[in-house]
Amino acid sequence: MDVRGKAALVTGGATGVGRATALELARLGCDVAVNYSRSAKEADETVDLVRAAGARSVAVRADVANDADCRRLVATSVDELGRLDVLVQSAGVTTFIAHADLDRVGDDDWDRLLGVNLKGAFQCARAARGPMLAAGGGAIVNVSSVAGVAGIGSSIPYCASKAALNNLTLTLARALAPKIRVNAVAPGFITGRWLQGGLGAGYEPIKKAMEQRAPLGRVCEPEDVARAILGFVTGSDLVTGQVLVVDGGLLIAG
Repeated sequence: MDVRGKAALVTGGATGVGRATALELARLGCDVAVNYSRSAKEADETVDLVRAAGARSVAVRADVANDADCRRLVATSVDELGRLDVLVQSAGVTTFIAHADLDRVGDDDWDRLLGVNLKGAFQCARAARGPMLAAGGGAIVNVSSVAGVAGIGSSIPYCASKAALNNLTLTLARALAPKIRVNAVAPGFITGRWLQGGLGAGYEPIKKAMEQRAPLGRVCEPEDVARAILGFVTGSDLVTGQVLVVDGGLLIAG
């Protein structure tokens, strides 16, 4: 897809992978709606960066776990930008619980993680279907995680939510074909405040250990994941239902 003159919605677009993806799209001439839940200041900063790159942009607050919010989010994005061609679903949450500590996992953890990471992705895709079809078709890219492939990560509910997101990617690819393609990227360790906040003092030692184990010698920057997302959007129109691991080769390192 040539994204020049088209419009995208990036959920979780205020920071990290979402921000990096919004900027990549803007540099290619695509207008971008930036969704956020709590990071209003960062969302405004992303909007300013997108506009500085020459594209139109708007920040829209919405909780993707809420269906009414998802429908309003898509409708506002279309009202502001005139169309919708691309949906990048990078909104996500986690909780850090050791996998062996089963008793620490509560109903709230399951409800929150599945609500945002899985149900939110379905709800936004459902809301986006009509506007995308009206624009002639589109591309959806879900931001999953290697946790959903290998069963390793911040907590069991997080791994399960991302494994389910990978399956949702496949089923939506079937349901929305032939006009809308649906794919996913599954990053490994990503630098930035998300993992820094969860790992605390353990962040740097874990990052260094993963860099040493990775066949390619480094872990992901948000921009690495954003480029993989753009590959699905702007690359071959015959790719759908795929999950691409982006982790420096850690998954194959054993």
